[in-house]
Order: sequence, then structure tokens, then C-alpha cells
Amino acid sequence: MTAQVDYLVVLFTATSGASGELLGSDEKELVQLAWQLVDVQNKKLGKVNELLIKPDLSDLTEEKEEEEEEDVVEERAEEENRSKADCVFTATSLETALNLFHLQLTNEVNSAGAGTSVCLCTDGQLHIRQVIHPEAASKNILVPDCFYSFFDLRKEFKKHFPASDLKALNVHIMAESLSIPADVPAMWDPSATLDPSAVLPAEVAVQQVQIMANIVLALLAEPFSHTFSNQERVSEKFETGTCSKMEKVCDNTVIRARGLPWQSSDQDIARFFRGLNIAKGGAALCLNAQGRRNGEALVRFVSEEHRDLALQRHKHHMGNRYIEVYKATGEDFLKIAGGTSNEVAMFLSREDQIIVRMRGLPFTATHEQVLNFFSPGEGLKETCPVSGGKDGILFVRYPDGRPTGDAFVLFACEEHAQCALRKHKEILGRRYIELFKSTAAEVQQVLNRYSSAPLIPVAPAPLVSILPTVSLLPPPGSMRDCLRLRGLPYTASIEDILTFLGEFTHDIRPHGVHMVLNQQGRPSGDCFIQMTSAERALQASQRLHKHVMSSQRGSNSRYVEVFPCSAEEMGLVLMGGSLSHTHTHTHTRTRSGTGLSPPPCKSRRLSPPSYSFTPAPPVLQTEAAAAAAALYPPMGQVLLSPRPLPPGHAYYPASAQLYMNYTAYYPSPPGSPTTMGFFPSPSSLSSPGGLVRMPGLTYNSNGVKDLINAVQGYQSPAESVSLLSSSLIGQSSGGDAPLMSLPALMTKPAAGQYLDLTLL
Repeated sequence: MTAQVDYLVVLFTATSGASGELLGSDEKELVQLAWQLVDVQNKKLGKVNELLIKPDLSDLTEEKEEEEEEDVVEERAEEENRSKADCVFTATSLETALNLFHLQLTNEVNSAGAGTSVCLCTDGQLHIRQVIHPEAASKNILVPDCFYSFFDLRKEFKKHFPASDLKALNVHIMAESLSIPADVPAMWDPSATLDPSAVLPAEVAVQQVQIMANIVLALLAEPFSHTFSNQERVSEKFETGTCSKMEKVCDNTVIRARGLPWQSSDQDIARFFRGLNIAKGGAALCLNAQGRRNGEALVRFVSEEHRDLALQRHKHHMGNRYIEVYKATGEDFLKIAGGTSNEVAMFLSREDQIIVRMRGLPFTATHEQVLNFFSPGEGLKETCPVSGGKDGILFVRYPDGRPTGDAFVLFACEEHAQCALRKHKEILGRRYIELFKSTAAEVQQVLNRYSSAPLIPVAPAPLVSILPTVSLLPPPGSMRDCLRLRGLPYTASIEDILTFLGEFTHDIRPHGVHMVLNQQGRPSGDCFIQMTSAERALQASQRLHKHVMSSQRGSNSRYVEVFPCSAEEMGLVLMGGSLSHTHTHTHTRTRSGTGLSPPPCKSRRLSPPSYSFTPAPPVLQTEAAAAAAALYPPMGQVLLSPRPLPPGHAYYPASAQLYMNYTAYYPSPPGSPTTMGFFPSPSSLSSPGGLVRMPGLTYNSNGVKDLINAVQGYQSPAESVSLLSSSLIGQSSGGDAPLMSLPALMTKPAAGQYLDLTLL
């Protein structure tokens, strides 16, 4: 608690946008400042001042510029002026306005001579935290010291009226509670305002200041005799620090910022939230699975009030990018910023240090080599000494002690860090080194990522034996009557593809264009096309390979790679498999022989069944090959063979070529709807039945009912479905792998004679 100040400066701001509780939420610029000095000791009021910010947008000649070098003009209020202020000032920029405000305030305090301590007083937090500081930070303007502390009149009022709601309070409610007459203009009644985004009339600012000054005098007088002593503080600088995983973080103080530039640091985040107090070490940049920044950050504030103000900056801009701001939890923050390593704690214990991340180091790199890397070269005067020598270098290692190629280095000041960053992609040993400005939270994340997770995930041993390994690569003799288009514009449509193919459009089979989607359901840039013959597919690939495709829905155009492929290869990629160029089969497969890259689609994306292909030769050489072939049709046949459709469920008319109708055609979900036909139950084998193992059953499944639905088309009797006891495999009942017998598969369920349904 501090002593009461000598003067209070009642301050009110207005922007060119929203007012009231939405003040500052729309990033509109400050256009008006109004203030009045209150002598706390003598309980006297000073003159009312008004400052208007009017940017000069006119094209001035050199002579006019010389005459108007002074951009601040003081004007005495005249009779025709609507403003009731005693003094009116104008300025052409925010920086000039803030400096003028500070100058006029200092002169007025010195002329009063009753003291020197001054503090601002505003109606709520928005005027200082959401208007002045954010705009000044975005324009790189230095804010005078007087704006870093202030009194919130609502909180001071609440000390004497505890039942008041801070969010519902305004100067008119406080004036009414204190029996202070308030002359409210007819054009602006705060109790009747329905649209807080409306712009305030110009004369409202002066009136608000006058009412606030009277409220301050009423609180200072009897019977309240209020003392203004506990000031609100605005953090001038973001403090870096560490956070322990054992620390308790309140859920109501954390937000998630999304859409950050990749090169942004914790200081950039603090600048975006300037005016709000971020907790020590409370800015944590998130990394993706590859250890690179993903454009998100978790920010922890000192209180829920500051968190709520941060949420009002949703879609405010950082440079040319808008930032999305959402609520987050304390658990989310601890996952990113929390750490328990003593080595990291010692490394980050030095405060006011700038951290630089090195990526791509040779595995044999030593402390001496890193120090030499940052030492000045011959003829160079720039120096960037590492703070603390060897103690200022932290190598990131795997749990077994092997280096990862990453390291963090400390520098004493921003100047040394910027000098170090200029060595980006210089050579150390035989490798170029990437340098990035880092944060304490990123150090924790990287160390946690490499030290906590196992290097190679170990899968549990299977409960029962499975069939010999099945190669998913297509057989070598398949007819290559399909095309694969790779590198399509992401905005490319079916019409764009048909335009690209030109004369070969007539050789496309009906419904023969297959767009490949990624895991998010968006175009991956790949496409498969079924042609009428292998000869036309080869001609199309030779003529169109690396030609440019333009998109009607976007201005971008890209060259497209065109390769011939088989229906089995197409089916494999659409099913989520991959074709490796270096994979060796029983025959020699060259790079040019496949023309396929690993598929961009990892999840199962089935194409509509509209085509039939020659079945692939069997792969299994054992006795179970017949059973496997019965249960698992060839991949091309599974994907593209026609299924019998009941009457009334036809998706395409029977007439004409319909390769233009693709709205209902794109890769369909893995399961077929119950209204469609199913694969007929195999009847060629004489064996009465068999067993199928189904691992990975969901925990929230309905048990036997779900299993019967899953194999509805295979005619499995309900009594043949059974769930393994959880005691056998050590899992809860929801996650057990059920065993199901199917007819016409195997004679006896002897050891090793189980089929793994995950091969489907």
C-alpha cells in the first residue's frame, strides 16, 4: 500500500469505433482525450482539457510544410464551439498527442504547487489497457510513464458499495448512487444505449470527465473519506521464467493465440497483448510433431480480468496477420511450458537472457565448436559472445544420451542475439546451422519431447498368431490403364482437370476421376483418372507431363506431373497405403516403373464402386490362401467392383457419360450404407467355419451388437460372436479384441489359424 497521491487526473478516451464495454475491441484509432485535474488535498477541480487527434491527410507543398512545422495548435474555446472544455488542443498523430498530454499535465501540476505526485483515474480498465497501450505498441510509440499506473474509479467506488457489479457500473450509476446531478444529453443515454458499437458524440467525453471529477470529490468528502492508495499497474516489460509441472495454473487465466507468424517470439506476443499483465514466463510457443513452431501460443495472465480483456483482442492484427484468441486451460499451459529437468532449470535460471535455438548441428558438435561458431571471424568487428561460456550452451539429447542436433544458447542482450542471428545458415563442420530466437517455454517443450517419449514405440505382442505377412504392393503384371496427376492446385475442380486433359477427356471412363483428399477432408493435390486403355493412358502421360494447369477458382497455376499406373496401385493409394520407389518385390521395379510417390492420404478413402478389374494373383502360399482370398477380395475389386443396388437407390442415371457429376462421387467413407448391397458370403469352400480376430474395438462400443453390424454382409450367426475376457489381455472390457467365427473359412480353429480383420 502506498500513500495517497497529491493529484488525480480524471481521464476519458474515445476512438473512432465502438464505445462503452466494447471500447478498443475493434482496433479503431484514438481520436479524443479529455481530462481534468483534481487536487486531492484541497478538494479542488482544475480546468477541463480536450485533445483532438486529427491526422493531416492533405498534400502539402513545401511552403505549407514549413509554415505548419508545429503540428500542435492551442485554441481557446469560442462561443461557436460545441465543446464545453476550457482548453482545446489538436494533434496530428498519437505520439504527438501523448507527449502534449504529458507536457500540459506537468505544467498544470507545477503551476498548482500543492504537490508533485500525480496518478491517472479512469472509468474502468479499457481506456488505458485496451486503447492507449495497444495502439502505441502497434505503432512502436514510447508511452509516457504516467500511463503505466492508474486508479480504476469503479473499483474505488466498490469499496464503499460492495454490492455493485463492476461490469455493470458506469459513471452515471455511480453519480446516482452518490446523489450527484448528471446532465445526460438526449442523444446519448447510457442506460438506453442498445448498440455499444455506436460512436459517441464529441461532447460526451467532456461531460464524462466532469461527472467523474465530481464522483472523486464525493468519495474524498465525508462520510466516505476515501483514500486513493492502491494503483493499477501496467507491466512495462515481459519477464521470462520457468514453470514447474507441479505448479497449479488457474483455468481462467490462460488463452490460446492462433495464427502467429512463424518467426514470432514471446516478446512479440507480449507486445501484441501490451497493456495486459502476463504472468512471469507466461508466454509459451507451441511446437508441432517435427519440433517446429505451429503458429500457436498459450499465454497465462495474472488474473481472470486480464484474461477476459485479452479475449476482446480476438482477430486483432500482428503485422499483416490477424490473431485468433480463445480460452484455454491450465493443463494445456503446463503441457507446453511445464518442466521438471534440473538441467533446464539451471540453464534458465539466469534472468534477462536472450535465448537462441540452433538446429541442424553435427552429432559430434562440442561446446568449443559452438563458442567458435559465434566468435567474430577475421576482419569482422561484430561480436556475439555466449553468456556464461560453456554454461550458456544446452545440448538437447535423447534419453540414451545421443544428440538430437539441437541446442540452445544464451546471450546477454538483444544486440548480441541479433548479431548471432545474422549467422543463420552458416557452416559448422560440414552442415549449415539454422538459428531462431527462442523462449524458455520452447526449451521446456523440446526437452520434454525428447526426454519423455520413447524413441521407438513398442506395440504389445499379439494375443493370437496371425497369418504370414501379406505384401500390399500390387502385382507386377497389372495393366497400367490409369493416370495419376500429382501437384494439382488446391483450388482445382473437376472442370479444371477435364480442361487440362483436353482431347484425352473422351477416353475417361464414366465416373473415372478420383480426387484424393487428406485427413482433414481437403484436396491433397493428387488425382487418379481411369482411362479406356493403357495405350491412351501412356500417350496422355507423355504429352501432358509437367504441363501447367490453371484453376478457375484461384489465380495460382502449377505444373502437373502425370504418370501411368494400374488400378491396383490406384486402389492401394486410395486405401491409405503407400508405394515406395526403393521397395523391392520379387521382380525388379525401377523408379520409372511405378511413377508414384508416397500417397498424401493416410486415412482410408474409398472410391465409389463403379468398375471391375482383373483380379490380382494370390499372394499367400499357404493353405490359408484360399480362405484369405475368400474373405479379402483383390484390392482393385474391393474398391471398384460393382455392388448390387436395390431398386430406388441408384446414384447415377443409366444413360450418358456422367464423369461431370462428382458431387456424390468423391472418395466415400470406409463403411457402406446399410441400404446398399454387400459382398456375398463365400460358398466355394467346404470348410464349415473359421475365426476372425478384431483388435482395436472402441471402448464405447455396444459389444456384440456392433460386431454383428460390422460383418452383416458375411452371414455370421449371432451366437458365434464372443468377447475375450479382459483378464487374458490385461485391458478393460471395452478395448478387448473379440473373436468371431465365420462360416466357410476354416475347419478347426487350431493354433495359428486366425485372421486379423485389420488387414481389410
